[in-house]
Parts: sequence; structure tokens; C-alpha cells
Amino acid sequence: MNKDFIQIRWHGRGGQGAITAAKIVAGAAFVSGFAGVVTAPTFGTERRGAPVMTSLKISKEKIYDLSPIETPDIVVVLDHLLLNEADVTHGLKKDGIIVLNTPMAHETYDFKNYRLATADITAISVEAGLPHGMVNTGIIGSLEKATRLLGIDILIKGIEEEFRTRKPEKNSLAAKMAYERTETGD
Repeated sequence: MNKDFIQIRWHGRGGQGAITAAKIVAGAAFVSGFAGVVTAPTFGTERRGAPVMTSLKISKEKIYDLSPIETPDIVVVLDHLLLNEADVTHGLKKDGIIVLNTPMAHETYDFKNYRLATADITAISVEAGLPHGMVNTGIIGSLEKATRLLGIDILIKGIEEEFRTRKPEKNSLAAKMAYERTETGD
């Protein structure tokens, strides 16, 4: 993966916070010194539970292309059931990374040509004190464990800032727990 230009595509459901998660990671990337950071949500009629997708591009240089990502380096999936509804690996680069929220064992999945990181973010988030289904902050911890892209501390700071009036300690705990419990198969 080229660490000078990284493309992350997020797949989730309305209400899970995929767009907010991408925004938090974008802010952390900018603070970390990336000059180009672009998020571009893509969704149809918004309703809770409907599939949503968002793109996050991070670059050492300014980014002028605001289009959705076609060939991501990383795909983040906030609900493992989306694997039955969408081709989340569409366009994913060879040796790309899939970050997956799933209650199933890591060995259950066989994504040829890709690296896989799994954690039961739903259970972790509930354990951290968040409402069932709020998985966006936990998935950020899994993303960091899988990529070592920005550093968990800067992401925790971004999470606490974003949720400063809405349970910042529980949201940051979900990210920390997910970071520790994510299985990468390495």
C-alpha cells in the first residue's frame, strides 16, 4: 500500500455512523500531516438500516479528485451481513485490506488476494457502554490495528473531540478495545 496516497471505502448501514467514522479518520489524518484529505459519501434515500457507502482519500499532496473511490486500498465493512448484499471487494487492490465487523471467527472467511482484519465490534461497543448497533468508533480501532496508519492515540483524540458531548469516554473505550481485540491473521 502506498502510504502517500490511501483510498478507503466504507460500507455500512444508515445509523451505524460510517460517514462519521470516515470524518474522524479524515480529521486525524489532517492533524497527522496529510495535506490532502477528502471524504465523499454516497447513499440513496436515507433511512436507518439502508446500505450507505463513503469514500475517504488521504494524501501527502492536495487532492482535487472528489469522485467516489473505484480502486480502494482498504475496505471497511461495519456490518458483516453486507457481504451478502453488496460486492464490498469490488475494485479492491490486490493485497488490499478488508476490515470487517463480524461475530464470526476470522477463519470463517476466505478472501483470496486480500488481507483481513476482524472483530466483533457490535459486542465490543455494547461492552463499552454504547447502544447496540453504534459501531463507528469501534471500527476505527480495528482499522488502525489492521493498517497502523495514523496511531491509535491520535484517533482516540479525534473520537473524543467528535463525541465530546455524547459519551466520549465510552466511544474511545470502544475504539481501544477493538484495537486490542482485532484479529489480523498475522
